[in-house]
Amino acid sequence: MRDHRQFDWPRRAAGRAAAATAVAAAITALAAGCGAAGPSHAAPPPPVQPVRVSAAQLALLPAATTYGTTPAAPPDPAPFAPETGTVLHPAATRAVYARPGGPPVAALPATEVGSPTWVPVVQSQRGWDQVLLPARPNRSTGWIYLGGGGLQTAYTPYEVQVNLATRRLTVLDAGRSLGSWTVADGEAGTPTPTGRTFLLASLAPSQPTYSPLILPLGAHSDTLTTYGGGPGTVALHGWPDAAVFGHAASHGCVRVPPAALRVLSRIPLGSPVIITG
Repeated sequence: MRDHRQFDWPRRAAGRAAAATAVAAAITALAAGCGAAGPSHAAPPPPVQPVRVSAAQLALLPAATTYGTTPAAPPDPAPFAPETGTVLHPAATRAVYARPGGPPVAALPATEVGSPTWVPVVQSQRGWDQVLLPARPNRSTGWIYLGGGGLQTAYTPYEVQVNLATRRLTVLDAGRSLGSWTVADGEAGTPTPTGRTFLLASLAPSQPTYSPLILPLGAHSDTLTTYGGGPGTVALHGWPDAAVFGHAASHGCVRVPPAALRVLSRIPLGSPVIITG
């Protein structure tokens, strides 16, 4: 934000002020006589228009969900860069494109695993946002046209960092640490995937299980296609045995202690999660 300040310039003698006014008037007159013109400001070009997708065509596109695969979606151009903090929610299923003005590659629904769909924006250009997708393959992205309404945007100051080398999970709020905990990650044969992803959903099991809350991410196991009949989605969740923390013990999920889970439960969907090796 610009810092607007007022300066009290030193006052000059009236005669010098009058002379300065006369000089300024002369310069103005000379400029006008020489035909000087003010700077011209060209209007910015309109945004690239999207390829039209009918309802029937939209229904045939691969679903950008944790159960789906979007083979034509472009990969994340900077998989370990900080995310922007801007998150986007479609009120209805929305076409996702390979690039602004390019072909449609997926359909992003309004809900994911029973939660409203919020996806993080990683790049923008006039009239378009590039977002991370929750489908396979990991680090899939797509471009969404912002025109036509039906989109909500918000800003999240939170970021979850998972360092697999130290097995530490840290939660940041606008760069300020809310806590850091020792966690358990994937075993050697089922490693936790790295790269930037996001909080996809929040699930509270109706029956007692290993965790009172499960937070699926927009990422999947690279070695398993399913966990217990599900799509192999990686998640953040608790674990009843504290002995696992600090070890490689899971099928790819990140197991966290109760204090970490309480903090994570307050973070809005779509918030960035950065997993590094």
